[in-house]
Amino acid sequence: MAVSTSPGAPLPVGEVSRLIGGWIDRLGAVWVEGQITQLSRRPGAGVVFLTLRDPSYNISVGVTCFREVFDAVADVVGEGARVVVHAKPEWYAPRGQLSLRAAEIRPVGVGELLARLEQLKKSLAAEGLFAPDRKKPLPFLPQLIGLVCGRASAAERDVLENARHRWPAVRFEVRNVPVQGVHAVPQVVQAVKELDALDEVDVIVVARGGGSVEDLLPFSDEQLVRAVAACRTPVVSAIGHEPDTPLLDYVADLRASTPTDAAKKVVPDVGEEAERVRQLRDRARRCVQAHVEREERGLAHALARPCMEDPHRMVDERADHVAALVDRSRRTLRHLLDRADSELAHTRARVVALSPAATLRRGYAVLQRADGHVVRDPAEVTADETLRARVSEGEFTVRVGADDDVSPAEAVDTAGTAGTAEADRRPEADADTGTGTGTGE
Repeated sequence: MAVSTSPGAPLPVGEVSRLIGGWIDRLGAVWVEGQITQLSRRPGAGVVFLTLRDPSYNISVGVTCFREVFDAVADVVGEGARVVVHAKPEWYAPRGQLSLRAAEIRPVGVGELLARLEQLKKSLAAEGLFAPDRKKPLPFLPQLIGLVCGRASAAERDVLENARHRWPAVRFEVRNVPVQGVHAVPQVVQAVKELDALDEVDVIVVARGGGSVEDLLPFSDEQLVRAVAACRTPVVSAIGHEPDTPLLDYVADLRASTPTDAAKKVVPDVGEEAERVRQLRDRARRCVQAHVEREERGLAHALARPCMEDPHRMVDERADHVAALVDRSRRTLRHLLDRADSELAHTRARVVALSPAATLRRGYAVLQRADGHVVRDPAEVTADETLRARVSEGEFTVRVGADDDVSPAEAVDTAGTAGTAEADRRPEADADTGTGTGTGE
């Protein structure tokens, strides 16, 4: 129950301690799991003093038990062992100190530890912390490597020596921490977070040598697993030997079987890379040389073609062909012109032969009335009518006679033959062309 106090009516320290003790006495016995960090067995004393620590958190609590309680497990329990204690909380009023009075101590066996680890593994895997798509690739050549390992440990020596042997210019940022015991988990977690916060660190290696299952338990702690899963920098796990598989191996971006194997996987071998560069250079040289030789052969083949040896040959051949075509076209055109000229002359001769002028030259004449109509029938003219007669060399006028015994046609012929005084000779411009003042048939 709450106690009423005030600045004017405070409680003495003893009373406060007594009240706390009364509240704690009301608590029942509990089962507590932890790791023994300190063990005090004074000769002749009937009480054994223990310090029980939570490996995941920086919390410890004192435990006392009678000697006979501890003697029951003294052969299998020591400092560093994980135990389950059935104890009742007690308050030591004179010192104001809380402790646990143990009535039974049970060591945690390896089988039980493995079962708990397997359950934790399934729980973390269900959250996706071990998924392959979360793995980050390692850089080909890291400039600065973060190393978390024990101080002056064989794991540290293996990683540093093998990495520098493979690539002498590699640099390390080392964090020496406890790798087993009650202080291992918080310090390893802190070291990993510090290295992950450095932008120049390209990869983090967590290394430890071999050991028992209990020795490697810190690297299966849930707090460490979650800290590694949250890292933005790739993490390499190199814990123990090949058969050892702490939970850190599953969450890390790369698992190395040993610290030496981690050094081989983190940095490339300078000799192997130099040989690879040499091979690539030779391959590139061969490819370029083969390409140049292929192009040279193609150029030589092109230059060996007749058109390249004598570039004007094709022009000359085409010139002869063009000249032959020109001659052929000229002959063809000349033949066509000659034939057309012959046909034209023949047609002209026919036209001239059939023209009225040719008829007139044969002695015929054409009589036209004053209005220009050609006289085709003697009945068309009357006596004393003046007509115009057209002959080959010109034309003249005639007059129809009035003799009753003579027909108008005969009068015209007589008058034409006599050549009356009114004849008016008027030569034509060109008798051959058939042009004149009138036409006749």
